[in-house]
Amino acid sequence: MAARGWVYSTVTGAGVAAGAGSAQFGLAYGLGVIDWQPVRDATGESLWLSALTWAVWIAATSTVLGAAFAGSLLSRESRSRAVDVVSRTALALAAAIGALITVPLVMLPARAAQRVDTFQPEVTAGAYTVVGVIVGLVIAVVAVNFRVVATNIMASTAWVWIVAVVAVVDAVRANRIVGTAQLAAWQFTDRGWFRETLHLPGAFLMLGGALLVGVFAALIGDRRGDNRLCIAVSGTFGPLLVAAAYFLAAPKPAVRAEQLSAYLFAPYAVVAGLAGSVFVAVLGPLRPRRPRDAGEQVRPAVGDTTPATGGPTATSGEADLTEWTRTLATDTSARPDLSPTATQPTATRPTATRPTATRPTATRPTAAQPTATRPAPPVVPKQRKRRGPGVS
Repeated sequence: MAARGWVYSTVTGAGVAAGAGSAQFGLAYGLGVIDWQPVRDATGESLWLSALTWAVWIAATSTVLGAAFAGSLLSRESRSRAVDVVSRTALALAAAIGALITVPLVMLPARAAQRVDTFQPEVTAGAYTVVGVIVGLVIAVVAVNFRVVATNIMASTAWVWIVAVVAVVDAVRANRIVGTAQLAAWQFTDRGWFRETLHLPGAFLMLGGALLVGVFAALIGDRRGDNRLCIAVSGTFGPLLVAAAYFLAAPKPAVRAEQLSAYLFAPYAVVAGLAGSVFVAVLGPLRPRRPRDAGEQVRPAVGDTTPATGGPTATSGEADLTEWTRTLATDTSARPDLSPTATQPTATRPTATRPTATRPTATRPTAAQPTATRPAPPVVPKQRKRRGPGVS
């Protein structure tokens, strides 16, 4: 059964990774976030680097999402820690295999990007995607063993797509070029430039998003009772995938000013996410854990009521016993020879179990029942035996 569950989780992880990669690339192509165009000027170069950045990030996140979902299906019961780590690492590897479906999804459209420095741009784009899968595999090994890390990556993925959708809607409304949506950044105003190089509002949005996601994921892990050290470092993994995508796509960014700030501030987003998770990890022990304490206080209270509940059960048993004696008394009215044997158990059994509760219940029925049974025996046989010795 355990092997069957592991096989099911492995296949599910590969399928979820493939589905996540396909869905994200479909969304990216549909919104125009990735646009493969011939590179002839600075605009084409910016589109090329932006597409490579998104391709690396989508491949990495698809791997992590598939491994995290498969890890949630695999239970840790009846296995040692070493075997569990090996099993979950295998799940991450299966998710990476499933995420390789992103490679053809990149190579086929990338043939439209004609570059001077390379004769096959689709091979370059496919290689970047494979690198993204490898990066995602490394992060997935950690995420599949620590749920708070997986929570941070999933929340970061959702945040990045929300920002991208809003940026595309804003670009269409302003009649700007679609395809320049930056990863985890949004230039929502034309003001706020610092030396015409860094866009401070967009940078603050990137840093603030990483901080809030780090706090949110860490709060979920703290509520769940995860390890404090894992909670403290969990805020780095989501922004780390974004920073790795920027660094791999352009180690020496020669991009326009619209995208330069996103490239430069991506490493600082990792620090912002770390600050949010460390904040929760430090202040988490100061908060009382009400669910556990409440459960521990309620259990003794329930246990204390069990003696009280045992009383009614005993009285119900005594009531059944008195009913049994009454039925025997009605039978002895028809059969007078069995009346003593029927009345004796009623007096001895209750007194052995609960003296204080059975004495009133035993005396009242015995006082009521002999009024019907005693007059018959004493009148005829016993008085004649006493007169015999007096006459003699």
